[in-house]
Formats: sequence, C-alpha cells, structure tokens
Amino acid sequence: MRVQRAIARAGLASRREADALVAAGRVRVNGTVALVGQVVDPARDVLTIDGRTVPPPVTHHTWLVLHKPAGVMTTRRDPEGRKTVFDLLREVPRALTYVGRLDYLTEGVLLLTTDGDAAHALTHPSREIERTYVATVRGPVGAAVRALRAGIDLEDGPVTVTEAHAEQMGDRRWALTLTLTEGRNREVRRICEALELTVERLVRTRFGPVTLGTLAPGANRPVSAKERTLLEAVARLSPA
Repeated sequence: MRVQRAIARAGLASRREADALVAAGRVRVNGTVALVGQVVDPARDVLTIDGRTVPPPVTHHTWLVLHKPAGVMTTRRDPEGRKTVFDLLREVPRALTYVGRLDYLTEGVLLLTTDGDAAHALTHPSREIERTYVATVRGPVGAAVRALRAGIDLEDGPVTVTEAHAEQMGDRRWALTLTLTEGRNREVRRICEALELTVERLVRTRFGPVTLGTLAPGANRPVSAKERTLLEAVARLSPA
C-alpha cells in the first residue's frame, strides 16, 4: 500500500495530513526518506515519523454503533472546543474512525471502526448503502412527498430517494421518513430546504444493516456478528 495510506491506517493522521508529512520529508521507510506514493508493506517495513515508529496495522478490528446526540461534532478534535463523538467513548482505539459524518445537530446511527479501508469503502457512492432518516418538519409535506417520489434536483445533482412517506404528529408537525443511497453533505437538510420544509429535528435511524433501535443518545454498542458480516461483505465489493 502507499506510505501515506499506511500512516492513515495507523490512526496517526488523515490521508491529507499523511501526504503532507511525506512531502515534507518527515517520514522514513527502513531509515530512508520516503517518497510520495511509495509502496510499503507495513507488516515488514519500518516506518517512522520524525524518528517515532509507526505502529503495525491493526489485524482485529473494532466495530461500534454510537447513538450520536445533537450538539456533538463528528470529528476527532474540534478547534472550537466543542464535544466530539470520541468524547462519548470510554476507550478510543488508536485507529478508530467514523464511517461518514453526521452534522452537528443531526442525531442517530454513527458507525465507528478501526478498519479504515472498510470505512472508506462503505461511504463510496458505488456501494449504494441505504441510509434512513426521520425528520420532524413543518410545511407542505404532502407536496414534498410527491416531489420526492417523482425525483428532485439539488445544486449538486439529482436526488434518488428509495422511500418517502410522512406521518402526522400533531401541532402541524410531521415525521418525514426518507431513505437515500448517498451520503452527500447535509443532503436531507438541503432536500427539506428545497421543498420549503422547516426541520426541527433530524435522526438517522439506519445505516445499511445497522439500526438505531433502543440505543440511548450518547450510548454505544458493538455491532452484532450479523451486522459486521454484512458490512464487511459490502466493503469488500469491487467499486462499480
């Protein structure tokens, strides 16, 4: 694998940060300054950053599902000092990363894993993994559902919705359920804005085979054996 990928998989930097470390000459492979794009074998080659050894790759991976509350950042460190999803965990394995993001105010299912390759694969558009959201909204819901079923366009292209229905909650609020197969930035909120719906709450209730169930906000659990098998099977698929 590329040297920058090996560094990222070790949980020491993002791919972009690892690229910068290599370009700056701060990475060595078996004592020799690494080249950008150099192929290495992390199990055999000795990698160092500023003289510190990069630990070998994780062979047994951790998989968790977290019920992300509103008001928490999906990032490892926040420059503004806001709480992050990693602050909600008692133990944070070195290479633990999140599978896609949920924005600051969005709640619900967030997968975390030490398998960086699987995390990248599961968010690739070619996998078409279904994500289900329930939005508490106000506005012209009937027209919105009809438009979603017919297909709508956002500024970054057409939106494919595999499920769209609404249930009345009272006080002119509706529970709008949407299932999508993409993970664009703030996609559900932008959909609602385009359809003149005001979002009061947004919860992701499902990511692929993993559902939120009764998991409390801020709590986490290991993914089940069945969930893990299905996730890893999808991650191993060749991109379309």
